[in-house]
Amino acid sequence: MNCIITGGTKGIGRATAEIFARNNFNLAIAARTTADLEALQTEFQQRYPNIKILIFQADLSQKHEVLAFADFIKTNWKTIDVLINNAGLFMQGSLLTEPDDQLELMMNVNLFSSYHLTRALVPAMLSQKKGHIFNICSVASQQSYPNSGSYTITKFALLGFTKSLRLELQDQGIKVTAVLPGATLTDSWAGVTLPPNRLIHPQEVAKAIWSAWDMGLTAVIEEIMIRPQLGDL
Repeated sequence: MNCIITGGTKGIGRATAEIFARNNFNLAIAARTTADLEALQTEFQQRYPNIKILIFQADLSQKHEVLAFADFIKTNWKTIDVLINNAGLFMQGSLLTEPDDQLELMMNVNLFSSYHLTRALVPAMLSQKKGHIFNICSVASQQSYPNSGSYTITKFALLGFTKSLRLELQDQGIKVTAVLPGATLTDSWAGVTLPPNRLIHPQEVAKAIWSAWDMGLTAVIEEIMIRPQLGDL
């Protein structure tokens, strides 16, 4: 079984890679930093010697690098079972005062990377008549939060893409799931001094993703909403 994860060296991506590796999935991981990719590959090859781990350095805000990652996967794998579009970027700012290019940058990472990678890889799933695509959205896909104007726009768009994709693929044997986490203990919250119980741990999101994958063929979990037990920050 083969699983692809973007932004797979940290946070939710890393936790999800861990749970799929533990269940004997081969992994293809894309991220921006070569050192992080190589460290993950070395560690996982030692801990999970029965799986293969492909790594690919890419800036997923760039379409040509997204497509290069897709070509890399298709060169190495004949089948694709799971695609997890996890790469994301959060930049604070209000719509009227943020830098002019902030929306474009976050759209490139948060929406277009998922759009282009999915379109490049879905034909392999169609030929198999099976597969599962997860798009890591956000609670901000359904509700606007202060000081996150353009981020909210991109996450609303990603949820819209996910819903359209689900509709188009539902009769092709391919499942599509939107994952909407609240505040999660990732680099986006680095430096924030909060009690640990105010943030979701990435491992909990990974467990939810695994549970959604581990369903029978006749059912799909379309959306997973996860919030801290004590509510939004």
